[in-house]
Amino acid sequence: MTINKEKIVIYIDSDLKDIVPRFLEIRQENINNLLKALKREDYEPILRIGHSMKGSGTGYGFEYITEIGRSIEDAAIMKNLEEIGECVEKLSTYLENIEIVYK
Repeated sequence: MTINKEKIVIYIDSDLKDIVPRFLEIRQENINNLLKALKREDYEPILRIGHSMKGSGTGYGFEYITEIGRSIEDAAIMKNLEEIGECVEKLSTYLENIEIVYK
C-alpha cells in the first residue's frame, strides 16, 4: 500500500465499532512512545510496540498496521533508526488519512 495524503477508506465489521476508536487511540500513543524511544535509541520498547502492532492490526481490520508493525519490529532487531523513523512517519500519515466505514 502506498501512503499519500488522500483518504484511505477502511471497511471494518460493525461488531468492532465500539472498540476500534480505542485501538486507534493506542496507535497514536504508540507513535509518541516510538518517537521518544527513537530519541533515546532505545530499541526494546520499539521492538515491543512493533510486535504488538504486528499481532493486532489485522484482527481489527487494519492489515497495514500489521505490515508497519512487522517492519518496525524488524528494523528494531537490526537497530536501524532510519527505517524505524520512516515507519513511524508512514504510520502517522496512515492514521491521519484513514476513513472508517462500518459494514
